[in-house]
Amino acid sequence: MNGDISKSLVARTTIHNYVLVCAARNEAEFIQGVIASVVAQNVRPLKFIVVSDGSTDGTEDIVALHYAVHDWIELVRLPQRAERHFGGKALAIKAGLGCVQHLPYEALACVDADVSFDADYFSFLLEKLSSDPSLGVVGTPFVQESGKTYDYRFANIEHVSGSCQMFRRACFESIGGYLPIKTGGIDCIAVITARMKGWKTRTFLERTYLHRRLMSTAECGPLKAKAKLGAKDFTLGNHPLWQLFRCVYQMSQRPRVWGGLALAAGYLGAMPRRAPRSVPPEFIAFHRKEQMNRLGRILRRNPFSIRHAGTIRRVAGQVR
Repeated sequence: MNGDISKSLVARTTIHNYVLVCAARNEAEFIQGVIASVVAQNVRPLKFIVVSDGSTDGTEDIVALHYAVHDWIELVRLPQRAERHFGGKALAIKAGLGCVQHLPYEALACVDADVSFDADYFSFLLEKLSSDPSLGVVGTPFVQESGKTYDYRFANIEHVSGSCQMFRRACFESIGGYLPIKTGGIDCIAVITARMKGWKTRTFLERTYLHRRLMSTAECGPLKAKAKLGAKDFTLGNHPLWQLFRCVYQMSQRPRVWGGLALAAGYLGAMPRRAPRSVPPEFIAFHRKEQMNRLGRILRRNPFSIRHAGTIRRVAGQVR
């Protein structure tokens, strides 16, 4: 372990105490599901903080019904703002954690308002953190209501999806928490920064959770969401060769062809606009090195991929 944290500073102990923070902006349709899932946990958090990020749709009323019954649930209200963006989520999480700094928690989980999970979900993640003191961020795959999920025969298990991430407290504090970046990628930045500082990050396949809304479509359709994702990929510094394979793969997913083209359009469109990078040069260098190392491993397993279109599609399927 390198960076500003060493293994010797993190003893191998069983972690029991954690806090949970959920940023919610106009989530009345889904918030009941995540609250019910948390209430049903066999290891409950010290505090479950729901941060209403200027909600106007009744989200706060639903949360109020629960904190009136459970004193470990708390509602934090933030003022309304004109636009919805990912920087708002980072600021909401920061506001929520500000309410629990006095508590002796050893781990914290950040969840979206449109997820739900089984009763042993967080005890499972705590067990994983307890088993390896070098683990800084853990999670599991999610399944959408359509049944779709990543194929983890190929997808990177070092990435932890942002809709539900559990951090070791020392790790979260060492990376400075989530960065309030409007264009998105705050969860991805957190996980990569953790690895830059020497922590391990891991998705464990033994559990899943349900993600009720199609990702990144809270205020737009799937094609616009893909274009926004492509632009975000550029601001995060994705290597162009990696992005090529990523776009090819997305063409095989719904909406077929158009999804990959929209992703490419977003990435390429950010270039002439000189869209500002969301991260410093050392982050981009580390991120691209990881991508190229992984792409190299994939291509070595498929040595004829450059000559055969069918194999290119298989390789592309491993570049998410």
